[in-house]
Amino acid sequence: MSASAAATKKTATPRRTATAKKAVTSAGAAQRIDEMIANLGDWRGERLAEIRQLIHEVDPEVVEDWKWMGTPVWSHAGMYALANPHKGKVKLTFHHGAQLADPKKLFNAGLDGGKWRAIDFFEGDRIDKPGLKALLREAIAYNTTHAVPKSKGSRA
Repeated sequence: MSASAAATKKTATPRRTATAKKAVTSAGAAQRIDEMIANLGDWRGERLAEIRQLIHEVDPEVVEDWKWMGTPVWSHAGMYALANPHKGKVKLTFHHGAQLADPKKLFNAGLDGGKWRAIDFFEGDRIDKPGLKALLREAIAYNTTHAVPKSKGSRA
């Protein structure tokens, strides 16, 4: 190989592996969720804080994750819920919602899907706290009694 050919040959750049990525610890995720709530500064932050408080009341052993470049996720024997503030709503999505009974008819989004179900909260909506707590308990029970994929870790 000539000197000029060797000079133009590109060297391989080491690939980042999943283990090289910086994982967000549960404490780090909690801090990011706190920051998200504070930065919203409107009813969506209040609603997200209220949802989060209910999750912690129902599941004191919950693991909070920060995934998908800015989504709070709650896990217990696998992910069971995530919440996202949108322009005019806060969406609470249940990963295995299609498998859960919803006697209070709280699910109002994603009803045609085979796996996920969601509750869209709009400004002025009141949370049916007993109904949501029952749904959260059922989601946790589902995860603990079924082969649910475990989280592979948070992405920073």
